[in-house]
Amino acid sequence: MQHVAPTTRPLVVGIGGTIGGVSSTERSLRIALDAAAEQGFRTAMFGGADMARLPLFDPRAATRTAEERAFVDAVREASALIIASPGYHGSISGVVKNALDLLEETARDERPYLADMPVGLIATAYGWQATGSTIAALRSIVHALRGWPTPFAAAVNTQLTRFDDAGGVSDAAVLEQLRLVGRQVARFVPLAERMPG
Repeated sequence: MQHVAPTTRPLVVGIGGTIGGVSSTERSLRIALDAAAEQGFRTAMFGGADMARLPLFDPRAATRTAEERAFVDAVREASALIIASPGYHGSISGVVKNALDLLEETARDERPYLADMPVGLIATAYGWQATGSTIAALRSIVHALRGWPTPFAAAVNTQLTRFDDAGGVSDAAVLEQLRLVGRQVARFVPLAERMPG
């Protein structure tokens, strides 16, 4: 793992979106990342178009594509993650799951997977039922990857909430919830970095 100099601002990586254009999921993720950036963090986002370029994860592959390496290297450098997924049939989308499966590349790292890393969670769906089950699935995956889901997760019902191209949200409460995800991730990074190895 590459050493990051202490003067370098910590990095928060965002993962989320859908294939086929900028989605409400990706717009939600951008709002949360911007809130982390306001706390002094660098941010990097892997949206739907980025995840669409990742081949299906093959654990036996002898080499990785440039896109796969860039994604894994960003997560290796990250101090925190924010994961946003649409609720597809009551759970996370295939492209988000495929990206998370690729983190198997870090299994033998000094810090494997998402060990001791704060992870913010966002679920978007056309209705409330899928937001709850998608957040539960994301929490289970983050626990399996040894990460710390932050206490608050944002559930966005796109039947009720609209996003615009300028980053605006029709519901002020949803905007605040998404910003809270970014702020909580930022707040917990110093605690995670003080943990003994």
